[in-house]
Amino acid sequence: MNKKALTERDICTKFILPAIKKAGWDEMLQVREEVYFTKGRVHVRGKLVSRGKAKKADFILYFKPNIPIALIEAKDNNHSVGAGMQQGLDYAQTLDIPFVFSSNGDGFVLHDRTGQSSTIETNLGLDEFPSPEELWARYRVWKGLDTNAEKIILQDYFDDGSGKTPRYYQVQAVNAAIEAIAKGSNRALLVMATGTGKTYTAFQIIWRLWKSKQWNPKGNKRILFLADRNILIDQTMVNDFRPFGAAMAKLSTQSKTIERDDGTKIDLTLALDKKRRIDTAFEIYLGLYQAITGPEERQKLYREFSPGFFDLIVIDECHRGSAAADSAWREILDHFSEATQIGLTATPKETEYVSNTDYFGEPVFTYSLKQGISDGFLAPYKVIKVHIDRDVEGYRPEVGQVDRDGNEIEDRIYNAKDFDRTLVLDERTKITARKVTEFLKESGDRFQKTIIFCVDEEHAARMRQALINENADLVNANARYVMRITGSDKDGQDQLGNFIDPESKFPVLVTTSRLLSTGVDAQTCRLIVLDRSVGSMTEFKQIVGRGTRIHEDTNKLYFTLIDFRGATSHFADPDFDGEPVQIYEPGPGEPISPPDEDAPPDGMREPETPYFGPDGFEDTPDKQSRRKIYVDGVNARVIAERVEYLDENGRLITESLRDFTKSALQKHFASLDDFLKRWKSAESKQAVIEELETEGLSFQAIADELGKALDPFDLICHIAFDQKPLTRRERADNVKKRDVFTKYGPQARAVLDALLEKYRDEGVLNLDDANVLKIAPFNAMGSVVQLIKAFGGKDGFEKAVHELQDALYQETA
Repeated sequence: MNKKALTERDICTKFILPAIKKAGWDEMLQVREEVYFTKGRVHVRGKLVSRGKAKKADFILYFKPNIPIALIEAKDNNHSVGAGMQQGLDYAQTLDIPFVFSSNGDGFVLHDRTGQSSTIETNLGLDEFPSPEELWARYRVWKGLDTNAEKIILQDYFDDGSGKTPRYYQVQAVNAAIEAIAKGSNRALLVMATGTGKTYTAFQIIWRLWKSKQWNPKGNKRILFLADRNILIDQTMVNDFRPFGAAMAKLSTQSKTIERDDGTKIDLTLALDKKRRIDTAFEIYLGLYQAITGPEERQKLYREFSPGFFDLIVIDECHRGSAAADSAWREILDHFSEATQIGLTATPKETEYVSNTDYFGEPVFTYSLKQGISDGFLAPYKVIKVHIDRDVEGYRPEVGQVDRDGNEIEDRIYNAKDFDRTLVLDERTKITARKVTEFLKESGDRFQKTIIFCVDEEHAARMRQALINENADLVNANARYVMRITGSDKDGQDQLGNFIDPESKFPVLVTTSRLLSTGVDAQTCRLIVLDRSVGSMTEFKQIVGRGTRIHEDTNKLYFTLIDFRGATSHFADPDFDGEPVQIYEPGPGEPISPPDEDAPPDGMREPETPYFGPDGFEDTPDKQSRRKIYVDGVNARVIAERVEYLDENGRLITESLRDFTKSALQKHFASLDDFLKRWKSAESKQAVIEELETEGLSFQAIADELGKALDPFDLICHIAFDQKPLTRRERADNVKKRDVFTKYGPQARAVLDALLEKYRDEGVLNLDDANVLKIAPFNAMGSVVQLIKAFGGKDGFEKAVHELQDALYQETA
């Protein structure tokens, strides 16, 4: 066997895997090969949407399922034994794996990332690969695990046999929380971007602690899961928490039938009777904050439990009020202070006096929006900034001008801070609805699920009306095409489930003020419209989170955000997607909540954190005490529009498809000569193109934009290096003029002429693929065997085609 002739996969199968098995690793339970751990970033430019290349580890070794401890990066035998180490270290850093190996089939190089070894990198023979027990012993020392903590950490994950496995970052989050608790911590904070599966992560943590005989080793463990939306509790019970079965109940008196993700229906088990008496026979309790506490003593149901009743409390979306020391929700946490408490949040809340980290400590794990988009698990977004003249220039009433009620309007300059809060320009609302409708029409899909965020409920009602008038054809077909969903609108609230259901077509356009800004899993939301200012970074992150879920079944891979109020300036804030930071430090006598820079005058402020009624809906009725001024007949128009994209570093940039393509190409090829060398040396020209397309480049899209039938070769030379392009027809004609096929016989020349026509008409690059000879017009010239024989065999055919390709690109070379 010539080892140098073997592929990388052959090296893995014939040398690396046998060495691993010989060291005592169980191939079925401890070894996984070719592990794809990201999805590949989604690239968006104009209407072009493509996925980048997913990251793949050659081998990941587990001490137990979902406890990864080693990674192996393989190369073929033409590389050195350590050639894969840098790539392996990059993957290991992402996956938080301590031991990294590189191999070419001759041996191994081991890199110890724990810092426990005197020698960081060690060369090993093929028969010297360490056993699972050896690496686990070193892992235990690194983590500082005693025997009891080790047993807790090795408690099995839940596995239903369906093949569903947690994503790599969910494994890291679960393991980080379990490790912190196993080592004695009774508080833990997990920060995970919206749409990354916090509830499923919480389920695996709860399951492992619930099943562990070493953690809190008493009889039945009792666990409380707290959230602030009924829909979150209900969907959690019937989906992610379903395996808890009869051990689980909801702290509610209202019976309910809920539909599962698989379409089946289930009646929720309740832990309260009609007189609010508690059934203490369950082990897993789920409840709304609002259902077990309140301002009045009789509402504080949690006090019916003894302080030591619960062993574990998991708080979902713990940024929404529960971190404040004076919050009613914090009363629950203080009452059960003996319990282990885990906080889950997408947006840690930090002021000098309101702090998650003061209560829970620093996060034990963080998975950011930026990382989720880079990995391809979350949807990227493009932002359309629309500037209306009245917002930019302001509005000053004419002397003596009166409002709709005949009252004289105060003479001052009104601006974006006033519009729809204290003063209403009806034309401004109409133009906003018109622009949203124009976008939907231009996109070719008027049934994109859309959320329009308004200043308040009254503004949401007017925006609904304006959208209805702009979309009369679709509203006439179904009145639910446009709806308002706010805290005081029961009809709208009843449609919330349909809006977030991917299978339900209506409602499509939803106006709201704050209700949909948090906690609503709108997987198919493709358009978010901001027609109100968002002063809070916490709320801004939550609003963006409404669109970041990817829904493959409906091909929802990105979303668009239309900003009429300049709210997207938060994207430029370095705190937008960084680690948890302190965003506001109140001075003496200042309010604890960060001020909204676009807030109304004192006394008219809306709460930054919404209030919620007992069913978890926003409870902020229209402020009738605030008299709004309605002004008719004042024109408004759009004066500027700009489209921005998210770049690979998470920055919003204004960039055309052409600019994006040029920038990406110049990262690959330092110069025209660099590209030409790569092109000429590549046996398969198509392979070069496919490699570039995995990074989001579409040569068809850029050719369409230029309006010319250009070869990818010419597109690259023209876009990246400003070379004059030749069309495919021009290149094919030049080859014919030079008559380069004279040395071949009639049948071979006929084949080459037909291949040239194929290139000219269709842009086919993989001309050396013999399968092309099976289709017209080649199948009329003879069988594949006969046609290849005309060139003296397969080698002669491939040589002739490569000469043809060289001739095609001769001018540039």
